[in-house]
Amino acid sequence: MEKYRINFEKILWETPAAGVRFKAHEQDGRKLRLAEFTKEFFETDWCTKGHIGYVLEGQMEIDFDGKVIMFVPGDGLFIPAGEKRKHKAKVLTETMKIILVEDV
Repeated sequence: MEKYRINFEKILWETPAAGVRFKAHEQDGRKLRLAEFTKEFFETDWCTKGHIGYVLEGQMEIDFDGKVIMFVPGDGLFIPAGEKRKHKAKVLTETMKIILVEDV
């Protein structure tokens, strides 16, 4: 059955690592995630996954192999997948919330 409205209040939080938790809905090969990061979040390895998102609350910076860009509420982000666009995120505020759309 197709869902047109996703009620995030009814979805349980998942906590895959320290400093990050999310709620996710998968449908038709896509995933919609409401993610929350804290300052505890730390990426040891470069991420090469693609991300499309919208910052709801808080601030973060993303290091693109030496080029650092700050993201604040109201900013969208579009990071294509691949080694050329490897990146690491760092949360600058106590918490940061973002909506992400990803391929499964």
